[in-house]
Amino acid sequence: MKQAPERVTMAAIAAAADVSVPTVSKVLNGRADVAAETRVRVESALGQLGYARGPRRKSQPARLIDLVCTELSPWATEIIRGASRAALAAKSRIAVTAVGNDADVDNWLKSLAASRTDGVILVLMELSAAHRRRLASLQVPVVIVDPVGQPDAEVLSIGAANWAGGLAATEHLLELGHRRIGTITGSPAVLCSQARLDGYRAALERAGIPLDAALVRPGDFHYESALAAASQLLRLPEDLSVVGFDDVPMAQWVSPPLTTLRQPLAEMATLATRTLLDGDSMGFQNRVELATTLVVRSSTQPPPRPAARKRARA
Repeated sequence: MKQAPERVTMAAIAAAADVSVPTVSKVLNGRADVAAETRVRVESALGQLGYARGPRRKSQPARLIDLVCTELSPWATEIIRGASRAALAAKSRIAVTAVGNDADVDNWLKSLAASRTDGVILVLMELSAAHRRRLASLQVPVVIVDPVGQPDAEVLSIGAANWAGGLAATEHLLELGHRRIGTITGSPAVLCSQARLDGYRAALERAGIPLDAALVRPGDFHYESALAAASQLLRLPEDLSVVGFDDVPMAQWVSPPLTTLRQPLAEMATLATRTLLDGDSMGFQNRVELATTLVVRSSTQPPPRPAARKRARA
């Protein structure tokens, strides 16, 4: 009678790979907090000794989405609002984490590896290559909202039509009669910044107005850089129009109310959340762009004629 082969234990795998039994357990469970070379040794030992991995138990959905952003700004608040609304409708929850540096990302990934989630929404942030590998090893579905750089081809990203927004903002000012039009950009490394700047350039080119590099000022999407750039651009002329981007709630309450390109922030987050909770890509490709809309308020007006300007000074 043929004797059944002896079952390979995790202790045997640990001895063969020169690691501890808990480390073998981490590899088997897809934990991220294992060094790459250690993981390779353990996987090699598993194959050589013929360790039989048990089938993964099917579990109920966690009904939880992790939303990770770099800061809790008014812009991010709209994203959170849209994600929360979709999660509540699906009887799920949103866990919000703000990460300001690599150490924060490390801690978040460790927490994610030790918990259950139905997916991750990354908001306006770019992970390092090492962090992307760690996140991929967890086999958690990911959707990126407003990606900073070019996302991996297999990751769904959702953004707004930023080029069209930059074009529409500039064309609105041109239609009012403005000809000297400046712009404050975001960081050139961010995709939406470059797209909006390209739309601005395209509108000027269509109107036959040469691009004046002195009117293009870099920013970083924070108040301090915008104030510094605006001070350089304006030198405080008497009459000007101002167009913003995003249409966060405060845009309608400032004085004068701000003309702006409405970016569908809440809708972008709602779509990301529904995609993760539905468990599929909803028929999309790897990139989805939602339309931006020009919202005209009092901060944009036709420039006064020279004669009217002289009368006002008299």
